[in-house]
Amino acid sequence: MKKLVILSGAGISAESGIKTFRDAGGLWEGHDVMQVASPEGWLADQELVLNFYNQRRKQALTATPNKGHRIIADLEQFFNVVVVTQNVDDLHEKAGSSHVIHLHGELFKARSTSDDNLIYDINGWELKTGDLCEKGSQLRPHIVWFGESVPLLDKAIQETIKADYFIVIGTSLQVYPAASLLQYAPSSIPKFIIDPNMPAVSPQSNLHLIEKGGTEGMSEVRNLLFQQLKFNN
Repeated sequence: MKKLVILSGAGISAESGIKTFRDAGGLWEGHDVMQVASPEGWLADQELVLNFYNQRRKQALTATPNKGHRIIADLEQFFNVVVVTQNVDDLHEKAGSSHVIHLHGELFKARSTSDDNLIYDINGWELKTGDLCEKGSQLRPHIVWFGESVPLLDKAIQETIKADYFIVIGTSLQVYPAASLLQYAPSSIPKFIIDPNMPAVSPQSNLHLIEKGGTEGMSEVRNLLFQQLKFNN
């Protein structure tokens, strides 16, 4: 099967009711991003950070995958699909995608503050002060905060450079290093960018710009991919 790599951002989950971190002019539920998404914020007010992500989990538990998520999952019948997502929700998995790389971490996981290799599933929505890892250290959200390295970036790059098709959906391509993946996709392959507010991108051969929302845009790209499959067969 041909390899299809998809870079997804907050825009695809917005149709499922998941608020994006940029919805309120840079404020996340009334908080400056550095208060709730940085190591400094964690050190300054651990309770605030824990509560912020508890509320995000509550919201995510009520969300269901939309048609855009389901189209991506269904493409596994025809392609070797790898989803590289900037999203921390689990909607791709709920829709049925089996190979998802979470660049910015996962909302329903926690990790040790003393050993980054100790990662645990969160049952339900709550992570509290006093929830400890097996070494006795406080657990924190398994989220890549501002100023922290992106441990799965190399894995995402390796998948991208082997892609036969590359799709960008629901991201402004302003968040690095995730946005750099577009540059790692082979120059000869078809690339598709789906966003109702098209980000500024340099002209490239084989680059298709689709100014639509996630569901409508993925429907169009699916049809284009199927046309190419028929042509190649």
